[in-house]
Amino acid sequence: MVAVASRRSIPPAAVARTIAAVSTAPAGYALPEYAYVRPPELAHGPQPRYPLVIVGGGLTGLTLAADLATRGVRCVLLDEDHTVGVRGASSRGIVYVQRTLEVMARIGLIERIAARGVTWSRGEVLAGDEVLYAFDYQPASVSAQPPFVNLQQYLLEALLVERIGELGLTDLRWDNRVTGVEAHADHVRLHVATPDGAYALEADWVVDAEGVHSLIRRQLGLAARTERGDDRWCITDVRFGHATTNVRRTWVEAPFNEQRAVWQHLMADDVWRLDFQMAPDSDPDVVSRPDVARERVQRMLGPDVPFELVWVGPYSYRTLLMERFRHRRLLFAGDAAHAKSPFGARGGNSGVHDADNLGWRLALLLAGRADERIVDAYDVERHRAAEENVRITSRSGRFLRPRSEAEFLLRRCVLDLAREHAFARPLLNTGRLCAPHHYGGLPTVGSGPHDGRSVPNVRLERGGRPVTLVDLLREADAHCIAFVFGDAVPADGGLPLVVQRVGRDVVDVHGHLAAQTGAAPGGVALVRPDGHLAAALPTADAAALHDALRRTLGQTLEPA
Repeated sequence: MVAVASRRSIPPAAVARTIAAVSTAPAGYALPEYAYVRPPELAHGPQPRYPLVIVGGGLTGLTLAADLATRGVRCVLLDEDHTVGVRGASSRGIVYVQRTLEVMARIGLIERIAARGVTWSRGEVLAGDEVLYAFDYQPASVSAQPPFVNLQQYLLEALLVERIGELGLTDLRWDNRVTGVEAHADHVRLHVATPDGAYALEADWVVDAEGVHSLIRRQLGLAARTERGDDRWCITDVRFGHATTNVRRTWVEAPFNEQRAVWQHLMADDVWRLDFQMAPDSDPDVVSRPDVARERVQRMLGPDVPFELVWVGPYSYRTLLMERFRHRRLLFAGDAAHAKSPFGARGGNSGVHDADNLGWRLALLLAGRADERIVDAYDVERHRAAEENVRITSRSGRFLRPRSEAEFLLRRCVLDLAREHAFARPLLNTGRLCAPHHYGGLPTVGSGPHDGRSVPNVRLERGGRPVTLVDLLREADAHCIAFVFGDAVPADGGLPLVVQRVGRDVVDVHGHLAAQTGAAPGGVALVRPDGHLAAALPTADAAALHDALRRTLGQTLEPA
């Protein structure tokens, strides 16, 4: 990765000229390929029932498998292809937010992601050449991870496959396509097709991470609210050369795109992601033709700026939200459970957050440390998070393409006011960037103002050496951590709990842990394995702590 300090801001029409000649066709991306291995069911006959099977080797499924492997949990992962990404659409998601990077730090991938991707924190919203609004998330950050890293999704998925191989606990079966499902009260039976023929397997639990076209969801006829968006976009990945900037730019009204929106991001390998909003009646086959895409980019950069066209892909989007993310012994995650527009990077990131919320719960469930209500808690929490993401992305979509004269007038007023008045600039809704969900108000967390929030990966000390919250969560495995801001040490009561005395076991050097959890002297901050605050308690009362922990485990929920 090019160091942030070496990147400089370059106006779109004045990109450095030291670039190779323009290519005549998109170069595309070379996806890695993985070997198919004959499954044991075909090699040796029927196998005993598996504790857990994940269907889908995309971002959500791979993150969940890696998360479980770091906790010592074995699983089978079935993927219908033998590569990552999507053939013909391999660039896809690119922006990974701080919460996602903290998850990757716990999995053991953050150094590789930082080395491969582009770190950034600053963005600009423009109309023509005028910057209407600018932001920088880094000054207010207290996490050990940066606000954002840009990396093509298939590259992140490849790193996850690499990490899963290192951990060695996942039976990752490529070219194993699920063709049928039977959902029983105490297990799931899957029918699978392979190059060597078909077989069936049974699992105590199955996680469906197939994506928006989930066969399992469709075959079972499970209810979901769906809506197809009428907005049309075209991704155009280009290489300008080595003179680059790590500032995210969004044009609400771009004169070089007929006053429609454009996004500009820098990704790995000096490739720029350019998202062009198209006319509603545009033909996807036409707008994605190399000659049409090249002419569109040339208008943006100027007639004398050479570039290389790497990859082009049109897209539209749909909204999908299942009524429940659990059906008997099936759990749904990522786009299989909820899909929305990509505005604000709330697609892939929310799938990673699903996996982060679910992994430690499955680890405790499969170890017999919790009952089935712990995955009902997953459904309660992530369903509300999905509702919020759908609502926010829908609002962004309507700002970028107003559906009525009133909405267009509102956008026009916001743009005009933003030119002169600071209060209007945050109203420029080009996509509210993905943030961790606050579970406050749900029955799974406490009632304090901080309860349910994601605690950033703050820096601490232990034994005179630096340590982070993520380090402690990794060591605690699927146990919650009770950070005690006093001398009292409550017993764990047989529940999955680790106690850390602040000031003795760990030192809150900068006071960030106390500030982020709202913990008072003598109090306790109960932090879950996924880094969310379960409860901030005023004292180290054992009964109150155990009540909070039982709530965290879903034991106060009504059985499904």
